[in-house]
Amino acid sequence: MTTRRAFAGSGIWLLVAVLALAACTQEQQNKLSREIQNWTGTNGVLEVYAGDKIVRRFLKIDKISTALGTEDGKPRAYRYGYGVLDENLNMQVDPGEKKVYFEISDYTNAVFFENPR
Repeated sequence: MTTRRAFAGSGIWLLVAVLALAACTQEQQNKLSREIQNWTGTNGVLEVYAGDKIVRRFLKIDKISTALGTEDGKPRAYRYGYGVLDENLNMQVDPGEKKVYFEISDYTNAVFFENPR
């Protein structure tokens, strides 16, 4: 009987949490998701394209952040982060490839995804 009550109680809290999340706007849900991902980290890959050709690839990216203005705090038109520059574009960190700082503008043809390996 105690187990059922404990389960029912936790089930109610889960239902409340789901309903609260559903009540959030899409923008609030996206912000929460980004905050959780920033906290947990990710093994991200950023590929930069020139037309249909990959010209740069960064590996082991924890997060990409949006630059904010110093005075007004408004988002700027570029993102920045740290990652290992994959110089030979083989999707793995080789000896000699180092972690670097990078910036990409909102107009850069790029794809950011979680490394499947």
